[in-house]
Amino acid sequence: MEHTAAVATTDLDPAARHRWKVLAAGVAANASFSAIFSGIPVTSVVLRTDYRLSNAELGLALGLLSLGVALGELPWGVLTDKLGDRKVLLAGLLGTVAALWLLVLFALPGQGGATYAWLCAGLMLAGLLGGSVNGSSGRAVMGWFRDGERGLAMSIRQTAVPLGGGIGALLLPSLAAHAGFGAVYGALIAGCLASVWLTLIWLREPPAATQAPAHAATGTPALRSAVVWRLALATGLLCAPQVALISFGGIFLQEAGHAGLVLISAALTAVQIGAAVCRIASGRWTDRRGNRRAYLRGCAMLSAALFALLGVLALGSHAGAMILAPALVAAGVAVSAWHGVAYTELAVMAGSAQIGTALGLGNSCVFTVFFLTAQAVPPLLQWRGWAAVWLAMAVVALMVRPLFPAPQGK
Repeated sequence: MEHTAAVATTDLDPAARHRWKVLAAGVAANASFSAIFSGIPVTSVVLRTDYRLSNAELGLALGLLSLGVALGELPWGVLTDKLGDRKVLLAGLLGTVAALWLLVLFALPGQGGATYAWLCAGLMLAGLLGGSVNGSSGRAVMGWFRDGERGLAMSIRQTAVPLGGGIGALLLPSLAAHAGFGAVYGALIAGCLASVWLTLIWLREPPAATQAPAHAATGTPALRSAVVWRLALATGLLCAPQVALISFGGIFLQEAGHAGLVLISAALTAVQIGAAVCRIASGRWTDRRGNRRAYLRGCAMLSAALFALLGVLALGSHAGAMILAPALVAAGVAVSAWHGVAYTELAVMAGSAQIGTALGLGNSCVFTVFFLTAQAVPPLLQWRGWAAVWLAMAVVALMVRPLFPAPQGK
């Protein structure tokens, strides 16, 4: 069994109460960054029109945001283990604010021939600096919460990703369409600054009594552990269907289902809300049953089945928006529900002294896949249409299942 019995914690203890503030700061930091890397892609319909981009140019711009995160995650994670989560989180959030401000100054539509180059550079820089939030906030949460509640805590932290993405999906397309991308970047700056404030007032090192054992569960340094690498690679690859749906799902509904902007925003918002609910529920459920690895394998299989269904529907000529949108929402929720559980297992396998490094490795894999997927979708779309895109994502999800380590004892 993977389950470790919970150590009793009472909320009458000031340190125990404070752990929820630490979690709130981590959620806010992740949500503010998620509004950037998940929210900006949801504006893809308006982004493509206002910046006059081809699908390939759109894919490159959005992919560079993910590439920046991929390049920065592991160094940020190692730095977090050396310097502590508070310093790294503050540095990354303030750097992200600076990157977004560069977009306001130099990369608004119509600012000249170099606008697209500035857009690509600004998005990549925002990803490079904002990628600090994952390892640093994850280390803080794992430090403040005990065994038996870490899955729930990390899953709540991971709900920040669909929460921020949902806010972005709900607000940013309309903001872009009616107020322009200056307002989009300004709103994202405000979110990052609010997270800076919460980090300053709430985030500090945990008391020694609540910290996890420093040794790795594998008995091996994180970057030399086969189990850690398998978890990191599987986590990254299972994000390929997710990023394809988030980045291009709106265009799919517009082109294949003739959906309007309101329905597109509603569907993508429903994906993020559904993912948030499922992440919290799955964290609590796997804490109680001690079945993280089995759950991860099950999510991979369910995602493969639902993306295959989406591909089959895309083959037909009679599936309208009212059929395609629910299918897209179901696939999007399934492929986004497992993240908190995966990151908890990754952190436990690494041990508390290397949580930042392990989470950084995991997210480097995730965002490398984000970048590669954004580049792969346009050629697939041109080759055989939307059915090829969704069926390819189903194959990737199917391949991930054996990469997740088998449940212990099996």
